[in-house]
Amino acid sequence: MPDAPLTRDRVAQMVDHTLLKPEATPADVDALIAEARDLGVYAICVSPSMLPVRAEGLAVAAVAGFPSGKHHSLIKGAEARLAVEQGAREIDMVIDVGAAVAGDYNAVLADILTVREGIGDATVLKVILETAALSDEAIVECCRAAELAGANFVKTSTGFHPAGGATAAAVRLMAATVGGRLGVKASGGIRTADAAREMIEAGATRLGLSGTRAVLDGFAAAG
Repeated sequence: MPDAPLTRDRVAQMVDHTLLKPEATPADVDALIAEARDLGVYAICVSPSMLPVRAEGLAVAAVAGFPSGKHHSLIKGAEARLAVEQGAREIDMVIDVGAAVAGDYNAVLADILTVREGIGDATVLKVILETAALSDEAIVECCRAAELAGANFVKTSTGFHPAGGATAAAVRLMAATVGGRLGVKASGGIRTADAAREMIEAGATRLGLSGTRAVLDGFAAAG
């Protein structure tokens, strides 16, 4: 449970305001940035092809290996490194989900390590597990691999997988596994304040939202 009331401002500072639609245009990204500033969120998250952007006052995150995770590890690393060179300060990478399903956690570890080495230690690295496609055992082992590889966050979902997005059960399991040593980002299908509150109470420390305004409107302003 959170140790302070979940006010609108507090939740906003947990949000990566996200635009990852394939049809997104530079004008859409400009609108995302303007809305992010208006809402007081922590970060924006965009496709690496949309960089660089002018987003003073906001953390800028970009994805790598998105959304399938089936890119070669060296490609993920290069994509992430280029994004950092173009202004990203956080990278959300997708693991090879098939390797996790097959129980090849050494391959998962190597994949994450390659991206970490590509971006250096100063960049925040979030590792997308696609938890709806994984067993509980695989979620735990992938969280351990992410921690061993030097990631800063584990993240539930891309929001693009047909198996589904974030669940409170997955967030709870991830939070228990990383034990506060890593952050936990819940993303995928979080569209209401109640859903966001459920994720935070399960242990999420960051939220990936595309419909951010509608979610934040469900939280009261600080008294």
